[in-house]
Amino acid sequence: MAAGMVPPLAMALATTIRPGLFSEPERENGRAAWLLGASFISEGAIPFAAADPLRVIPSMMFGGAITGALCMAFGVTLRAPHGGIFVFFAIGNLLWFLISLVVGTVVAAFAVVAA
Repeated sequence: MAAGMVPPLAMALATTIRPGLFSEPERENGRAAWLLGASFISEGAIPFAAADPLRVIPSMMFGGAITGALCMAFGVTLRAPHGGIFVFFAIGNLLWFLISLVVGTVVAAFAVVAA
């Protein structure tokens, strides 16, 4: 689940740290993507991927892969198939889940703004 939360969260972060790279509608989508990402609604990243697929999709794949690898390495478990941070009670090793999510989100966001 954590890797699926990365794309909308990363695009929300990218629109926050480099707003000049994005149009006003994209910045508005970025603000909404915070809640969508926290809820594990990956569709929050679709408008960005549709607008610039060569920059956005590889960056999201990279950040999601890092998040997934870190979750596996730290033994993060999840007993709920969906729900984002709102099912925190079902996450084993919650601290490492959050660290993995933040690292992957930051990596993906910086990959987008650097590309």
